[in-house]
Amino acid sequence: MSDSSVKGKRLNLLLFSGEYDKALAALTIANAARELDVEVTIFCAFWGLFILRNPEKMTLEDKTAYEKMFSSITPKGPEELPLSKMNMANIGKSMLEKMMENAEAPKLIDFLKGARKKGVKFYGCKMSVEVMGFKKEEFIPELEIITATDYLKNALNSDMQLFV
Repeated sequence: MSDSSVKGKRLNLLLFSGEYDKALAALTIANAARELDVEVTIFCAFWGLFILRNPEKMTLEDKTAYEKMFSSITPKGPEELPLSKMNMANIGKSMLEKMMENAEAPKLIDFLKGARKKGVKFYGCKMSVEVMGFKKEEFIPELEIITATDYLKNALNSDMQLFV
């Protein structure tokens, strides 16, 4: 398939998982699509929001007791995400990261930086952000918080939708 046959195409990813390997798959696809000049949007809901948290911007200010507790025990950003299988108290993740390093594969954070640099559009589910007690400033600056209706408008106008 030639690159010209994909120009003008749109890919919509819904990232619901907060696990390292699944986020890695989503960002690998997003980066590859951008290299083909495909417009890419990633809508993050609930656990998928963890990949976009900025550990340096975390705050407990103006949060309820539940929100403070939840914020304190959940991953603070992409590097804290566990594996979906064989995590084994983070031993499995360390092994995967070492295997990736040996294969000279980029880390998850590198794929996220690449996606941001290449213009992938990041959307966060408004309801998820509110229920989980997050504030917009706790995320990467590119994140736009939208409703499920806005997400559906985007997804229904895309050429491909993927759920991760």
